[in-house]
Amino acid sequence: MDKLFEKTKERMEKSLDALDREYSAIRAGRANPKVLNNVVVDYYGTPTPLNQMAAISVPEPRLLTIQPWDASMLKEIEKAINTSEIGINPQNDGKVIRLAFPQLTEEHRKNLVKDVSKKAEEAKVAIRNIRRDAMDDLKKLKKDNAITEDDQKDGEKELQKITDDYIKQIDEMGDKKETEILSI
Repeated sequence: MDKLFEKTKERMEKSLDALDREYSAIRAGRANPKVLNNVVVDYYGTPTPLNQMAAISVPEPRLLTIQPWDASMLKEIEKAINTSEIGINPQNDGKVIRLAFPQLTEEHRKNLVKDVSKKAEEAKVAIRNIRRDAMDDLKKLKKDNAITEDDQKDGEKELQKITDDYIKQIDEMGDKKETEILSI
């Protein structure tokens, strides 16, 4: 049964990681290098993540600078940023690319908070589905007489405890991201 709990925790941890990645891609009005994590540049015919071919820094709260190690790639990087879904126009001065993050409007902030809540709810559903799978595994073990009915009940209580812990972590992540979005 311990293997079952470990496998369940591992799957739930992956759901938390996925939520964290999704939250990091949400632009909250401040410059965050993680918004560029999904930008892929055509580097001499090879799709290469931007963070592997340039230095990305945050010199000011609302500004990202991208300095490629190969200056001839400036145009390609600019093109990749324009085709990505981050919604910021890059400014190329021939040496570095600057991304200026505009101040978010109140309406846009509210929409982002709704998006954060939606993603949190999706993560909770994923956690509950993992719990259901684990409960089914427990029932199968009981049916195969590998565990007693008392073991099954204890296992269900333990699974619920694990699930509640992960749901709480999702709520905390969501609250933290909402606070970040709503702070001016």
